[in-house]
Amino acid sequence: MKYDLKYHDGIKTIEVPEHIDAVVLKPETLPVVNDIPEALNRALKNPVHSPPLADRLRSLDAPRIAIAIPDETRPAPVKQILPVLLDHIFDAKPGICPEQISILIGGGLHDPADTDTQERIIPKSLLNGCPLFSHDAKNDRMTRFGTTTRGTPVAVNEIIGTADIKIAIGQIDPHQFVGFTGGSKGITVGCASPETIKHNHSLMFDDNAQVGNMATNPVRQDLNEAGQMIGIDFAVNVVLNTEKQVVELLAGEPVAVLEKGAKTCAALYGIKINTRYDIVVASCGGSPKDLCLYQAQKGLNQASHAVKKGGKILLLAACHQGIGDEIYFDYVVQFASPEEVIRDFKSQGFKMGAHKAYLFGRTLLNYDVAVFSDLDPKIMGQCHLRAGDPSNIIQEWIDSFEGIPKLAIIPYANTTYFYETA
Repeated sequence: MKYDLKYHDGIKTIEVPEHIDAVVLKPETLPVVNDIPEALNRALKNPVHSPPLADRLRSLDAPRIAIAIPDETRPAPVKQILPVLLDHIFDAKPGICPEQISILIGGGLHDPADTDTQERIIPKSLLNGCPLFSHDAKNDRMTRFGTTTRGTPVAVNEIIGTADIKIAIGQIDPHQFVGFTGGSKGITVGCASPETIKHNHSLMFDDNAQVGNMATNPVRQDLNEAGQMIGIDFAVNVVLNTEKQVVELLAGEPVAVLEKGAKTCAALYGIKINTRYDIVVASCGGSPKDLCLYQAQKGLNQASHAVKKGGKILLLAACHQGIGDEIYFDYVVQFASPEEVIRDFKSQGFKMGAHKAYLFGRTLLNYDVAVFSDLDPKIMGQCHLRAGDPSNIIQEWIDSFEGIPKLAIIPYANTTYFYETA
């Protein structure tokens, strides 16, 4: 039986022997929002748990506005959302100058977007004259807002921190230890200082820091608190289906937007399973989910929740931009095995970038993993990952199994998550 799985901007066809009854674990289908501008205008006029943005704008004489948008690792439809939001602002506040509205690409600890990347994310022609910046966590000036109750020092890019009105554009997606992305995260991580991101992410060791959990998740709750300390006025969030089409568009108070959108996201991507599988073949879901190994790790983690301990996982991730993080690579190559990574990471304390080696290692300790990608197999080996052709690996695993293995195909591993029924 042949299965077509997304791989970068194309398709990789894998073949499973006919005698194997493979199960495809894929997200649900929800109605698509066909008119994004109309839906956004409606959401801005009727926001979730918040007065209309126009009322806030009119209450200020000469407001400085900062809008955070995601970098190109996130497929949120910024090119469709931002121009409508800017028109709404100019209509609500006649006479406001474009120079009063700063657009900031929030890439967290990623390298700041260069000119070509900025143009891909949001062309100048769509900025309505507003200045565009790219967050540089290492070098930009930060505004500080104190410390959360969980000990996170809250500091964000000065462009956001000193603005009178702070808006986050983002996407609500399942996240392996935040629970769900969205809400304030486009600013509290996307535009934050290294210290803020590092301490917040160090909370991932808590047992409640799991995909799909928000109510008791310390990482998510910490971000919510940080957003309230910063005074983020508004979030514009979307939930996308597997084809990157909008199925829900929300605007309003960040936590309320997140909570409402997460319900839709859970209905779309949360899958109940009554058994775990012996073999799982998973695709990250294509670009941008598989643009680098650093991002592809999320798909490996999500897929592992559908596999029996000691089972097999084959991950398809093109990684056409390479490893994706020098800190991760420089750290992982120091060690001969995932066991050594886990041991060292726990002894040294949390370190951003290196935490990705820990997350990889945690999966590699419990499952037999292979990755099909465009990366050099030697580089993969240095990351403790086995590279190989899907057909050969699948056949090898089936031949070595006593009896007939239970096999599952996960077409969108970076966003799909699993929970077992009683």
